[in-house]
Amino acid sequence: MPTRIILGYDGSPAASAAIDAGARLFPDAHAWVAHLWAPPFASAELRERLWSGTRKIDDFIEAVEHEGRREADRMAAIGVVLANSAGWSAEPLVVSSYGGEGPRLAELAEQVDADLTVIGSRGLGNARAVLGSVSDSVLHSTPRPVLVVPHPLLIDEFAALSTGPVLIGHDSSAGAQAALAAADRLFPERTLLVATVQDGEVTDETTGPLPVGDRVAERLQVPGDCRRHGSHGRSVAAALTGCARQHGAAALVVGSHGRSAVHEMLFGSVALAVLHHGYLPVLVVHPAAPEDRHELAAATSQARPAAS
Repeated sequence: MPTRIILGYDGSPAASAAIDAGARLFPDAHAWVAHLWAPPFASAELRERLWSGTRKIDDFIEAVEHEGRREADRMAAIGVVLANSAGWSAEPLVVSSYGGEGPRLAELAEQVDADLTVIGSRGLGNARAVLGSVSDSVLHSTPRPVLVVPHPLLIDEFAALSTGPVLIGHDSSAGAQAALAAADRLFPERTLLVATVQDGEVTDETTGPLPVGDRVAERLQVPGDCRRHGSHGRSVAAALTGCARQHGAAALVVGSHGRSAVHEMLFGSVALAVLHHGYLPVLVVHPAAPEDRHELAAATSQARPAAS
């Protein structure tokens, strides 16, 4: 059964790059190219051309929304062409949204029962990325895996997408176990490498058997300096991305500890640090139980009408 993907597409170079990278990581997948638009269509020139006086305000609003939807359909169609050309079986998914793109994409992922969400990153860094990035918003809104593709990728990094191994950051937490299980499920043909950032002695906890041990080609102990206060996330992220570069990894898979966005902004997160400072596609996996997904899907279907 092909992997089911929902991809956030806004026509930007980063979104196009996410299609290219996603198609190499997940060939032959079925993709919904989701384009979110906010009526009325935000173009001063278009509003001026359609305006015919306050006595026809209802006609004006209807015309603006009609033109906006047409443009949204056109944008999604471009994304579908790109996705089909890259090897996916793609279809458009155009929905209206009054802000909150991350939660809306998360809801759509539940509606189509996607295996993962793919989204491009525009390379925002530090506080601006935490406060304003759609990719961060998606990560905090969905229990499903999210692949964030940075833009741009270097030539060697892009070449690694098709055949490189997949590196899983592992620290024996519930998030790390979920990340390993997701990597085993989503990358059935790839070599899996498990990396543990080790600051001190190697313990049985980081060398014991793994749930998918027969698929792990190598278990790596990566040195790191996590002792400085407030730098744990960045230190682990630097060690993992350095290891991924050394082994020519196609993607890095990390688990989330399920903390709130506020906690992560104040105290740091390995997953967020990898996203903000890494250079390769990162798959973030939440340790959500299957029953939690079913409850969220039921609540979503009751709270939202079907996508139009």
